[in-house]
Amino acid sequence: MDNLESIAERIHESFTSRSAAREAALAQARSLIRHCANAIRAVHRDERELALQELQIANGLVEALQNNQHTFPDIYYEGYTQDALKEFAEASIVYKLTENGSLPQPEELGIEYAAYLKGMAEAIGELRRRCLDTLRVNHTQEAEQMLSYMDDIFAVLTTMDYPDAITGGLRRLTDIARSIIERTRGDLTLSLRQEKLEKSLSHLEKQLNHNTPH
Repeated sequence: MDNLESIAERIHESFTSRSAAREAALAQARSLIRHCANAIRAVHRDERELALQELQIANGLVEALQNNQHTFPDIYYEGYTQDALKEFAEASIVYKLTENGSLPQPEELGIEYAAYLKGMAEAIGELRRRCLDTLRVNHTQEAEQMLSYMDDIFAVLTTMDYPDAITGGLRRLTDIARSIIERTRGDLTLSLRQEKLEKSLSHLEKQLNHNTPH
């Protein structure tokens, strides 16, 4: 029993370090989620520079969380950490797609594939919002492009037919994405029909006015 105290001391030191790392990771994850939400909000307001600034801050927080990957891998793979990284993937994907139609690479973001795919699935909801916003100002071409991105993403998600233990619950998000896309397609179709009808009525009105004797 002579070594009991030394054993206990080592355990105390380990637990103290792990506890501090966990508290830091929780704070970083909360901050990361907040900056990602701010970035998406800025995208919808067409405040591109602000969105980029928020993503740059978020990227620094991602790097801080990644420091745990080797020292405390269990903390890095905790649900709250991976959920925050998923939010970063979502914000980055929304920013890129609405900027130039490209996708950031998961390796570029430094994010696990499962978190990246879940971020991609949740980006569909933000693309729907963008689609509806553009419809309100009659930018139908951009709205159709957003729906096209949603369709392409969904087509890929449906190929990821692996157990939830591998994908982190992607199947549920894919099912939600399907319903979002169906609603968006209906909204866009209705809007395009309305636009076509208004153009036809406007054209008819001009013809009647032209043919009416003065």
